[in-house]
Amino acid sequence: MSSAVTEHTEPDHIVLQARDVEFDWSTLPMHWMPGDPFGTHVFNVLHMLLPAGEEWFVETFKEALPLIEDEKLREDVIGFIGQEAMHANAHSGVLEHLKANGLDPTPFTDQMHWAFGKLLGPRPLTGMRARNHLVERLALIAAIEHITAFLGDWVLNADGLDRAEMHPTMLDLLRWHGAEEVEHRAVAYDVMRYFDKRESRRIRTQLVVTPAIVWLWVRGTRFLMRNDPELAAWSPHRRKPHWSDFFAAGRRGTLPTAPDLVKRMSAYFTRSYDPRNEGSTAQAVEYLASSPAARAAAR
Repeated sequence: MSSAVTEHTEPDHIVLQARDVEFDWSTLPMHWMPGDPFGTHVFNVLHMLLPAGEEWFVETFKEALPLIEDEKLREDVIGFIGQEAMHANAHSGVLEHLKANGLDPTPFTDQMHWAFGKLLGPRPLTGMRARNHLVERLALIAAIEHITAFLGDWVLNADGLDRAEMHPTMLDLLRWHGAEEVEHRAVAYDVMRYFDKRESRRIRTQLVVTPAIVWLWVRGTRFLMRNDPELAAWSPHRRKPHWSDFFAAGRRGTLPTAPDLVKRMSAYFTRSYDPRNEGSTAQAVEYLASSPAARAAAR
């Protein structure tokens, strides 16, 4: 089980640091959640979404950094940029492993790079229009970071992943990344509020982000199941993911349940929302102190 903390004192503030982790995928099987191609590929969608998305986070925050005069927030943003850059690199390694084993994610990841780099990238604007476009993207990132924070908290506490005997290197990647998402969960929100404290933009951008993320995740799972060479003998119907697979995984504890997802997702819409209530910094730091990859990076 993950290193859950039942009684702890939350630190007032920690200095965010990028951990130069490396993962060895040489022994990773195609279905690293044994006997569960569906569960494996639901998680594999992360590897297809995150490199392009987190590179976009980094570039957008670099664009915002010169405009931030609050020294503490600047320090947090610099730490956030470093961590997100490492996340993008770590997940890219899984994509290379998949491709080497006959599952080429390029058609999907090319679309993600276009979406984040072109559709959501900088535009040749000036003055207030340029600033508004920047703040809109920062608000979108804050909405996405809410999702990554509660998923990070979930994966740190998901006993079902241990019971499923997931490949240990992949489990460490997911929990290392989840712990850092919890660790920096307030940064994107604080940056958005620094530039725009209005509730309207915060709510509106989450109304865009939530269905977009769900749609991309479903689409990504279908892509992976359809192109998995080890499922070539399965019928088209069996290779197609079904909602019943998702509900069954929730019961096993290898994916969040639908009610939990709805509850955690909808927290962002409340006026009392504070990302610091999503998960525990103390638990995240404790896992990072025991993570094989993070410990190796520290050495």
